[in-house]
Amino acid sequence: MGCTIYSGIIRTQFKIIKPMHEYIGFLLPIHMKSNVIKKSLNFFLPVLLLMVLSGCEKKYQQPDHYEVDLFKDEHQQGKAYIMDREECFDGSELVITSSNVKLADSSKGRGKAFFLYKVKSGKVMKTIRDSIVDYPFMFLSHQRLKLENDSMYLYLKKLDGYRFIAEERNLRYEWLKAAPVYTVKKDN
Repeated sequence: MGCTIYSGIIRTQFKIIKPMHEYIGFLLPIHMKSNVIKKSLNFFLPVLLLMVLSGCEKKYQQPDHYEVDLFKDEHQQGKAYIMDREECFDGSELVITSSNVKLADSSKGRGKAFFLYKVKSGKVMKTIRDSIVDYPFMFLSHQRLKLENDSMYLYLKKLDGYRFIAEERNLRYEWLKAAPVYTVKKDN
């Protein structure tokens, strides 16, 4: 900074600073531009970052030409095997007609689901092991049965597994797998 002294008056040699309204656009001095850049970065940088992060989501898509179906001959489109009356009758060890069947207990939500049904009375149609059935008795089913108020056939076989439940509830029979509930009225 240069100073000159003229008869007791100190004069400084500064550049004359223009008022701010004379600076327009890109003609701004550098010290003024940095404030503008910092303010715009504080606003636009988070917006730009959000746009980049939301646009970069990529999901892996497996191409179809790598897909090989090893069991294409064994697939059946939504068709479950349902036994008819004769198959159920031949495959079961005990067939009873009864209208007094109620759901006694279920284990739904506690591991593998099974249902316990109680039969209060009925008529024996076929038996292999027992000639006399003591009523009421209970049987186990792996599926929930659609019980009706009418008399229906109960297709039962010897209980396999479930040793602790069988001892506690005195179970000896389970529902024949893949056997639906058939009513007696439809048979006549």
